[in-house]
Amino acid sequence: MAYSATAPLLSQQLLLNIAEQLKLPLLQIARLSEISQMTGQPLSADVQVTAQSALSLIDNYVLGVQMAAEKHTMELESVSVSSVLYDASHELSGIAKNYGVALELNIGGRYGPVMINRLGLQSALVSLGTALIEALPALETPQLKLQLATHRCRYGIVAGLYADSEQLSSQVLEQGRKLYGHTRQPLTTLTHTAGAGVFVADAILRAMQLRLQVSRHHRLYGLGTVLQPNHQMQLF
Repeated sequence: MAYSATAPLLSQQLLLNIAEQLKLPLLQIARLSEISQMTGQPLSADVQVTAQSALSLIDNYVLGVQMAAEKHTMELESVSVSSVLYDASHELSGIAKNYGVALELNIGGRYGPVMINRLGLQSALVSLGTALIEALPALETPQLKLQLATHRCRYGIVAGLYADSEQLSSQVLEQGRKLYGHTRQPLTTLTHTAGAGVFVADAILRAMQLRLQVSRHHRLYGLGTVLQPNHQMQLF
């Protein structure tokens, strides 16, 4: 595989960020495994969810690097944004339960299909959702809820994740991008972790020539991306 000039840099920065992110869950798994061996009790379902979340982050990192290197041969297909959000919510259900976060879907309405790499979009949403779920308990939110939603804007169709927290702001995102690669916790006002999921999502979206940006949905604050409708498919 021939990687582009930007791929090694992308790989190194993301890998360092992910390594920092995975320290705590791997330590938790190791300690719970020791306790299980000492007590003879089987490992809880929480351990499986933690391990699966860590593996998902690594898989999505690899996908981001591959997509950045192969953007000219990326497979596109006509997909429903609502169906991608629905599938992403299922992937996030385990870790959401671990953190006591309620997931909500707001995907009603007729939005038509978009031309996109489905795996890339879903992986970006799952990475982003995981990061926000981990962040929510420490944020000033009235309720631990995360909404996966789609809506129209003047530029296209928005797919995003939303919560009742003003800390999901453009200033926080831009500051995190500036600090990314220079500090262990570039999103300090948003999460106590390395926030790797946000940057993995950002990398995947950039590989698809999309942008992760701050978004509003009703009275909620969130992060999402704007997708262009497939007008040809809407004619049928």
